[in-house]
Amino acid sequence: MKSKSSTIFIFYFLISVSSPVLQASNNGDRVFNFEENKAPDIKRSDFPPGFIFGAATSAYQVEGAYLQDAKSLSNWDVFCHSKGCSADGENGDIADDHYNLFLGDIDAMHSIGLDSYRFSISWARILPRGRFGEINPAGIMFYNKIIDNLILKGIEPFVTINHNDLPQELEDRYGSWLNPQMQEDFLYLAEVCFKSFGDRVKYWVTINEPNMFIELAYELGIFPPSRCSEPFGNCIHGNSDVEPLMAMHNMLLAHGRAAKLYHESGLIGLVAHCYMYEPLTDSELDREAAKRAFAFNVGWPLDPSVFGDYPEEMRKYLGNKLPSFSFQEQNFMKNSIDFIGINHYSAIYTKDCTNSSCSAMGNCEIQGFLDKLVERDGVLIGERTGLEYLFVVPRGMEEIVNLIKIRYNNKPMFITENGKCYSSPNLQEQQVSELVNDVKRIEYHTSYLAYLAKSMRDGADVRGYFVWSFMDGYEWLEGYNVRFGLYYVDRKTLTRVPKLSAKWYKNFLTNNSVLIDQNASSDKRFLQKDVAV
Repeated sequence: MKSKSSTIFIFYFLISVSSPVLQASNNGDRVFNFEENKAPDIKRSDFPPGFIFGAATSAYQVEGAYLQDAKSLSNWDVFCHSKGCSADGENGDIADDHYNLFLGDIDAMHSIGLDSYRFSISWARILPRGRFGEINPAGIMFYNKIIDNLILKGIEPFVTINHNDLPQELEDRYGSWLNPQMQEDFLYLAEVCFKSFGDRVKYWVTINEPNMFIELAYELGIFPPSRCSEPFGNCIHGNSDVEPLMAMHNMLLAHGRAAKLYHESGLIGLVAHCYMYEPLTDSELDREAAKRAFAFNVGWPLDPSVFGDYPEEMRKYLGNKLPSFSFQEQNFMKNSIDFIGINHYSAIYTKDCTNSSCSAMGNCEIQGFLDKLVERDGVLIGERTGLEYLFVVPRGMEEIVNLIKIRYNNKPMFITENGKCYSSPNLQEQQVSELVNDVKRIEYHTSYLAYLAKSMRDGADVRGYFVWSFMDGYEWLEGYNVRFGLYYVDRKTLTRVPKLSAKWYKNFLTNNSVLIDQNASSDKRFLQKDVAV
């Protein structure tokens, strides 16, 4: 997951004027109970045989060991050391020290019963200088150990080649994703990964959330390399109207070329960050704005990867500013993915700005002339989470899956991230106890899974579901104060403590009945079948 600061939230997600009822009709064979404050009765057996259940992390967020064994400085190492990534100056130098503690983490994954573990490769760990230096044997050995130990425990490795981090040298040499040279470096990274790990890894993601990364790095300028322009931010360098388009184009071509290179027997995909965009009103203009929001955000990376070109909605509003694919590029971009990775957390309202007064950003063509809002008629779109821009809207899972099913001809899908976070700065012992007793997280997952199961009964070809995240990690600009994990990580000792949600997930994966006592106080609720994890 990728966090935004509270300040950016004020600009980006305007408080407007909502909230739909969090209930949905069910026309399938099995009826789920969606009563407010009551978790639906959802079981693993509601999903087909072979459906993959897992959990996910990413390299910078959990590995630590930022200079150990010849790893070079990444863009995030330099960014956090020079600017400070979070309000309290935290960084990923140590993170969860997964680099040194991975064996215990894999044992914990096995104890839960995970089918798969989704993790990412640290580019700076295996290629410290990109294609300008040597392969780092220690980095290759580390990921070989992870992969081999996962397989030994019966856990399928699900590998993301790039998740936000890259060697700083590539930024310093030629500006990373703003330069076509980055395609060559990414292609080399992919080739090294395929040759080193491809005999055992059957599920690959080329790039995690290019749409979100590009927005935060080149439009809002809050991720490295911190490039933006007004009204999106006040950066020293950048052009928020043009550079996001250039960077995304290079990123997509890098993906397409890597996918063309892949000749193993597994599957390769791309992961998009997917809000469910809902119209603020029932007006035709707002309904069109919702469709446009999907195209400008989710369709931006997915349309070229399936159809070979950008969405028509983007071409209509951006014109010649939107780069073009050559005929040859269209050929290798088209159907360059075997599956679509969906990172889904929340829904958001959209308001048309072509015929309405909007915010300064909403009036920009790069945004598709629309505003994104979290309230309607003074009511939030859903229950708050630990992040100001994410809300609990379970029906959004069914809606986004169905939308992607229709637009992309039911290409196989994986829910590659889904989770609920708690915000807890300055932890005291009592707060730790509350964090571990995370009943609300269990309610979140059961509700979202129930809507996912409904979409699958209606024909969506979804192959797997990954909890974000396996353990509390470094949540980018939010540091360690925002926690998504099934496991609590003590920041002083790095001890992993299973939360109630980890015990729930274990019970769920063994198809045991898991009930929450709704009559108990929030700190005394319990699982009917509790097990040690």
